[in-house]
Amino acid sequence: MQLRYLFTFLSITLILNVKAQSAQKDVLFFVDDDPVYTSEFLRVYNKNLDLVQDESQKDVNEYLTLFTNYKLKLKEARALGLDDKPSYQRELSSYKKQLTKSFMTDAKVTDAMVAEAYERISYEVKANHILIKVSENASPEDSLIAYNKILKLRNRTLKEGFEAVRKEVHNGQTVYGEELGYFSGFRMVYKFETAAFNTEIGDVSNPFRTRFGYHIVHVLDKRKSMGERKVAHIMVVEKKGDSLAEKPEVRIQDIYKKINQGEAFDALAKQFSDDRNSASKGGELKSFSSGQLGSPEFENVAFGLKEVNDISEPFKTKYGWHIVKLIAKKAIAPFDAMRSELEEKVKRDDRSKLIDEALYASLKVKYNIAKEQPALEYFESILNENYYKRAWQLPSDFSEDKPLVKIGEKQFLYKDFGNYLVKKQRMGMRKVSYKSIVLKNYEAFLNSNLVKYQEDNLETENEEFAHIVNEYRDGLLLFDLMENTIWNTAKTDSVGVQDFYTTHKDKYVLPQRIDAVVASSAKQKTLKKVAKLLDKGMDLDQIKSLVNSKDKIEVMFTSGIMDAGHQVLPKSFPFKKGISKIYNHNGTFVVIQVKDVLEKTQQTLDEAKGIVISDYQTFKEENWLKDLSEKYKIKINQEALNNIKTQIKK
Repeated sequence: MQLRYLFTFLSITLILNVKAQSAQKDVLFFVDDDPVYTSEFLRVYNKNLDLVQDESQKDVNEYLTLFTNYKLKLKEARALGLDDKPSYQRELSSYKKQLTKSFMTDAKVTDAMVAEAYERISYEVKANHILIKVSENASPEDSLIAYNKILKLRNRTLKEGFEAVRKEVHNGQTVYGEELGYFSGFRMVYKFETAAFNTEIGDVSNPFRTRFGYHIVHVLDKRKSMGERKVAHIMVVEKKGDSLAEKPEVRIQDIYKKINQGEAFDALAKQFSDDRNSASKGGELKSFSSGQLGSPEFENVAFGLKEVNDISEPFKTKYGWHIVKLIAKKAIAPFDAMRSELEEKVKRDDRSKLIDEALYASLKVKYNIAKEQPALEYFESILNENYYKRAWQLPSDFSEDKPLVKIGEKQFLYKDFGNYLVKKQRMGMRKVSYKSIVLKNYEAFLNSNLVKYQEDNLETENEEFAHIVNEYRDGLLLFDLMENTIWNTAKTDSVGVQDFYTTHKDKYVLPQRIDAVVASSAKQKTLKKVAKLLDKGMDLDQIKSLVNSKDKIEVMFTSGIMDAGHQVLPKSFPFKKGISKIYNHNGTFVVIQVKDVLEKTQQTLDEAKGIVISDYQTFKEENWLKDLSEKYKIKINQEALNNIKTQIKK
C-alpha cells in the first residue's frame, strides 16, 4: 500500500515539474517573485511598434529596458497601496463603463449602418419640408389627427405645388414649412435623413414621424459631397502689448497687394505669416474636410475657391486675418480611412437604437432566452387599476421565489420582475391593457439585465477587452505614482530645484541674438535704396511712404529680437552691427539692419524655471529607478528573450 502511494506521489511530482518547466519558458522576467510573460511583452511591443518615433526603442533590448522600468514602477505603486485609493477605483470603474459601450454592439448591424452612413456623407441633399408638430408621447388619438393633417397637406402639394403649400401653412408654432438647403449624413435626425435620401429628386415623400412630429419632404437636388481641400494660407495676428506693431488688417492688405504684384505666395508666407507651424512650408496646411477645422469662415472661403492656385481676398476669422490659396481638391476620403470615425458617429446617433435592438437579439440567442415567457400571464392577472395611479403593490400571496428567467449563471426570480413593475409605475400614465404594460416592461427588464450581465462578465469573456482594461488599470496607477513621487515633489522641492539649477547652469543660456530690422522686397534695386535710407537713420514709416504707394507694395519690414533660427534671417547670417549685404532668401530679397548684438546670456532660475523643473523631474526619475531596481530584483529569462528576438526577426 505504502509503495503504491509513493509511486503515485512521484508521478504527480514529475508531471507538476514538467508543467512548471513549461510555464517557466513562458516567463520573460520576474520582478521579485511576480512573473511577467512573453505573451504580454510581445503584445505590447507589437502594438506600440508603429507609434515609436525613437528608432532605438524598436530594438528589443532597449524596449525591454523600458518595459522592466514600467513594471518596477507598477510594483512600487501596488506596494504603496495606490490601487486601493477610492479615487483610483472610481476612475477605473468609469473608464470600464465607457469602454464597455464600444464592445456591446452587434458587429454585422454596426457594419451595415457604417456603410450606409458613408454612402450618405458622400452626397448632399437639398430639400424643404412641412412638419405637423406632435409630442412623442401623444395619445393615439392625437397622433392620428396629426397624421391625417400631414396626409391632407401632401395631397395638396401634389396638386398645388409643394412651395405654394409650404409658404401658406407655415405658422412657426404648430406647423412648420422650412427651406433646409443642402445637408449630408448626420445633419438631421436619422428618420428624416433616411426619408430625404430615399426620395427621388422632385418627389414628395410619404408622411413619416420623428420625435418632432409628422413630416413630408420635398427633395430639390442631390449632389456629390465637396470632399477635401488642401490650401496654403498667410495669417496675420494682432500683436497684443506691442504698440508699434502694424494693425493686422493693414499688414494683410499690404501682403495681398504684393501677391497681386506677382510675388510668390509661398515666399510671402515664409516671410510674413504669423502661423509659425505652416510658414516654413510656404503656408501649406494639411488636407481637411468640411467641419474639421472649427472655423466656418475659413472653410467657406477655402471651399469657395474653384480652381487650383486661386487666391482669396483677405478675410477675418477668430484666429486672425488670412489669405488662402487653393493647392488641391480631393474627393471624400475612402471608406476604410473614415470607418472608425463613422462608427463613433453612428453609435452617438439615432442609428444606435437599431444597433441596440440587434444587440438584445444576439444576447437572447447567446444566453438561450426563450421567445415565449409563460409567466407574463401571471403578472397580468395581479395588476389592477391602482397601477395607473402609482399605488399598486405586489399582492400578499405573491409567488416571489419562483424562477422567471436565467441569464448565463444568474437566475432571476418573480420578485425581481415584480419589484421592477412596482418601480415603473407613473402618475397619470395613459391607460393601456395590462398585457401591454407587462410585455413592454418585461422586454425592458430583460434587455437591461442581458446587457448588464454581459457587461459584468465582459472581462472574462472577451480577451481584447481584458487587455485594454489592464493597460488602462496599469496606466492610471502609474500616473498616480508619478504624480505623487516625481511630478508634484519636483514642483514643490524649491531647494532641490535650486541646487539642480546651480549644478547645471551651463544648460540654461540664451543664444546670441540680434535686435534687427529686416527689409524684404522682390526687387534687388528697391532694397539698395532701402539700405541707404536705413543707413541714414530714417524711420520705417518714412521709408514706406517713399518706396511704397497706395496701390503697390515694394518693401515690407519685420523688426524685433531674433535668434539665428528666425524665419526671416538667411542661414549663417553673421551677427554684427550695421547694414548687411542683400541676400536672396525664401524666394525674395532681404537686407538686414542690425541695431544691436545681444551676446549669450545666462538665464536666471526664474527665467528658465519651466525647463529647469522638467529637467529636474527627469533627473529625479532616473535616480528613483535606480533605487527601485535595487529594491525589487529583476531576473531575466534569457532563453525566453532569445525566443522573442527570433520571433520578431521573422
